[in-house]
Amino acid sequence: MYASQCGASLNSDIYAGGGNDDTQALQAILDSAPQMGRLHLILDGAALISKTLVIHSNTTIECPDKSCGLFLADSSNCRMLTNAQKDRKIIHNRNISLIGGIYNQNAKGQRKGAGGRVIDFEGVENLNCRDITIANQRGWGMAITNWKFVNMENIHVNPQDRFVSSNQDGIHFHGPGRFLTMRNIHGSAGDDFIALAPDEINAAEKSRGRRDKNDNDTTLTITDVLIDGVQVDNADQVIRLLVCDAGYLDRVIIRNVTGTYNSYGFIINPWDWENGRFGNLVFDMIDLRPLKNTYNYAYPFLFKLGGHIESLTVKNLYHHRPDFDHSLFIVGGHYNYDRPEAPGKSSLFDRIIIDGMYIYEDNIKSIPETYIRIKSKVGVLSIKDVIHRRADGLPKGGSLIKLDGGSIDELLLDNISAPAISIIK
Repeated sequence: MYASQCGASLNSDIYAGGGNDDTQALQAILDSAPQMGRLHLILDGAALISKTLVIHSNTTIECPDKSCGLFLADSSNCRMLTNAQKDRKIIHNRNISLIGGIYNQNAKGQRKGAGGRVIDFEGVENLNCRDITIANQRGWGMAITNWKFVNMENIHVNPQDRFVSSNQDGIHFHGPGRFLTMRNIHGSAGDDFIALAPDEINAAEKSRGRRDKNDNDTTLTITDVLIDGVQVDNADQVIRLLVCDAGYLDRVIIRNVTGTYNSYGFIINPWDWENGRFGNLVFDMIDLRPLKNTYNYAYPFLFKLGGHIESLTVKNLYHHRPDFDHSLFIVGGHYNYDRPEAPGKSSLFDRIIIDGMYIYEDNIKSIPETYIRIKSKVGVLSIKDVIHRRADGLPKGGSLIKLDGGSIDELLLDNISAPAISIIK
């Protein structure tokens, strides 16, 4: 079914907007899905909309190319797409696909905090997003809550108009959720580029007094996640794994992550809530280059760890440290700031494995004090196949590991070549 043949004008511009408002015509087409049994809508042009479009089960929206899609009119202050039967606990909508095109929220034309997200689904199964661009989000690009079997491939997040401290995140997942595959996700974000946060909504509502503080919903888990291929360009923060309270995040594999970031690479902690629980987390093939830090409340870093992590593996890490002050690993301590643990919020790491790491330093202002700062209790720390090199003319100094208020029960070291630094301090 072609939108142009069903009453839509499609005379807008995907980057500049304008044209007739096609909201009513497009919603009428989408509302035919329950009666038809299934709907395949081809959006064969650029449509201007002013209200959120609601998608039913068994619906595919396809755009032939990147000149097609949706543009949100000025002062609409709303989401662009959502599902028909939203529910945080029960899945009602199934078999929804978004293929191709651009979804432009027109950030300059929207009020901060209004609408919040370009695409917002709650309670979906079999969600497929492929070859789409999330453009100019005023808040989050996508938020998926209560889901199962989600596949995303070739997704571009493009906040062309950046606003300071506006949470122009990329893609967020809230629990419960299981079976997520993301491949070739690229672009930028003014906060988290990708976030897996099983119980973030509950924790936020508790902190605002909107939920009983004793409500520990242990069903808020995210498990069985594969993220393969992330390319970022000037993202403030890259990937956040956030478990706040009763939630749980387990069986997560993140690999092939490249590009440039400003402040924080991988944030794996409960932020400033309780003691989050993490199961098995694996990171493989990481080459992120730091740029100038954009935040001032905490020192910039590549990895910051907190909460209770059962097993964390980092493999094949390439760390090129130019003239910026980004830490490599901060293990424990205060969840937000570079301080000791806050009272009642201690971290515990059963096992941390670093398998293959190359560190190269050339143009640096000062010699780093350490690369792996231990500020909380670690059961087993295993480090092998490490090469550290410093450019000719730079002085020796610093250590690979430093105990900074934390402890290591069992330290395993193998095949480390680092002539310019000491191993542990």
